[in-house]
Amino acid sequence: MPKVILRKNNREKRKMRVRKHIFGTAKRPRLSIYKSNKYEYAQLINDETGKTVLSVSFMDIKKLHKENNKTKASFEMGKILAQKAKEKNIKTVVFDRNGYKYHGRVKSLADGVREGGIQL
Repeated sequence: MPKVILRKNNREKRKMRVRKHIFGTAKRPRLSIYKSNKYEYAQLINDETGKTVLSVSFMDIKKLHKENNKTKASFEMGKILAQKAKEKNIKTVVFDRNGYKYHGRVKSLADGVREGGIQL
């Protein structure tokens, strides 16, 4: 098997192993992250109803993304997500890193959410 397929399969295994224990509610939704090579997406999900409460992506912060510094853009994306969550009276979230390592863009997004005033 090619390395790319193995890496993807390993991430899917980690994702499912963690997702067994993480569950979002209306008061404390799940903050799920997806990242591709070019973009990053984050959304708050209420697993009780299966609905997305709100979402944010790199397209919301085009100015920072054009500087080619994805880590800074992730931080700003986290702050925007926290601001939108506060408008919907959400104070705490459950963090779902979706099988990715907690460093780089994932860590930066989490730090931005914390700085925005949301508790992880």
